[in-house]
Amino acid sequence: MVTLAEVAQHAGVSASTVSYVLSGKRSISTTTRHRVEQSIRELGYHPNAGARALASSRSNIIALMVPLRTDMYVPVMMEIAIAVATTARTHGYDVLLLTGEEGPDAVRRVTGSGLADAMILMDVELDDERLPLLRGTDQPSVLIGLPADTSGLTCVDLDFRATGALCVEHLAKLGHRDIAVIGEAPAVYERHTGFAERTLDGLRSRALELGVRLLHRPCDGGYDAMAVTVARILDERPSTTGFVVQNEQAVEPLLALLRQQGRAVPEDVSVVAICPEQVALQASVRLTSVSIPAQEMGRHAVERLAAKLEGRGEDEVVLLEPELTVRSSTGPAPSAS
Repeated sequence: MVTLAEVAQHAGVSASTVSYVLSGKRSISTTTRHRVEQSIRELGYHPNAGARALASSRSNIIALMVPLRTDMYVPVMMEIAIAVATTARTHGYDVLLLTGEEGPDAVRRVTGSGLADAMILMDVELDDERLPLLRGTDQPSVLIGLPADTSGLTCVDLDFRATGALCVEHLAKLGHRDIAVIGEAPAVYERHTGFAERTLDGLRSRALELGVRLLHRPCDGGYDAMAVTVARILDERPSTTGFVVQNEQAVEPLLALLRQQGRAVPEDVSVVAICPEQVALQASVRLTSVSIPAQEMGRHAVERLAAKLEGRGEDEVVLLEPELTVRSSTGPAPSAS
C-alpha cells in the first residue's frame, strides 16, 4: 500500500504539503498541486479515511449495510437507502453503501478501518451473526429491522407483527374464514429474516384468536412459481376466499391467475397486500394494503444514529404503527354477501 510519505518523495515535496493538497486547508501553488496530484495518480495512492479526518477525528461518514439479495424486493431496500442518504446529508454525513453479503466481516471492516463513524444495518435476521460484534464495539449503530433479542441495540422498523394481525382482522370482519398467506421466497424464512417471521407470527396469532383458518405458503415470485403455489393452496383449501400477500413480485401473477380461473376480485376472492404504496396503486386491481413506510424507517434510523454520535441517544426500539388502506381488492366473503 502506497503511503503519503512515498507520494511526497515522488512529487519532491514535504508530507505536510501532500496533506494540504488532500485537505484543501491551505493555499498551495497550482504547479505544486498539479505535481502532487500527478504523483497520487501514478502511484495509485488512496488516503485512509482516518487520515483525512485527523483534525476532527471523524470521517463524517455513515456505513449503510444493505445486502442486495436476489430473493428480496430491491426497490424497497433502495428507497430506504435513499431516505438514509438524504437524511444523513441534512445532519452533515455522507453514506457509504455496502451491498455485499459479507455478514460479520463487513462489520469488522468498518470498525477496524476508520471508514465510518457509525453503522446502519438492514436485512436483519432474528439471530443475526452481526449483532455480537455490534454489542462489542463502541461505534454507534442502528438496525432497520428487529432481531429476537434487542438488548443493547437501537432498532427501527414497521411493527410487522401488528401488520400481520391487522390484515387478518380486516378479512375476518368481512366474513372470510379461510385465508391463505403468500409469503416471501423460501430462503427468506430459512434465514429467519425478522420482518417475515414477525409478520407470520402476527398473522397466525390473530387468526387463532379470531377462529380463522390460515394457510401459509412461501413463493419465489414470478408467474410460474405463483401458478404452482395457487394451485396447491386451492387444492388443499378449496374454500379459501381471502389472500394476504407479502411478496411484491407475486402480486400481479396472483391477480392474473385468479382472473384466469374465473375468480373475481373482490366479489369471489379478497386480496390484501403488505407492500409499498406504489405497488398497491399500480396493480391491475387497486389493492387494499399495509404500506411499507420506507422513508420514515430510513429517517428515524439516521435521526437516532445522529443523536448517538452527539452523545444524546440511548438504546431503544422504535416500532412504526401499521396503517391499512382499504381499496378495491377486498369485499365481503361470498358466504357473507
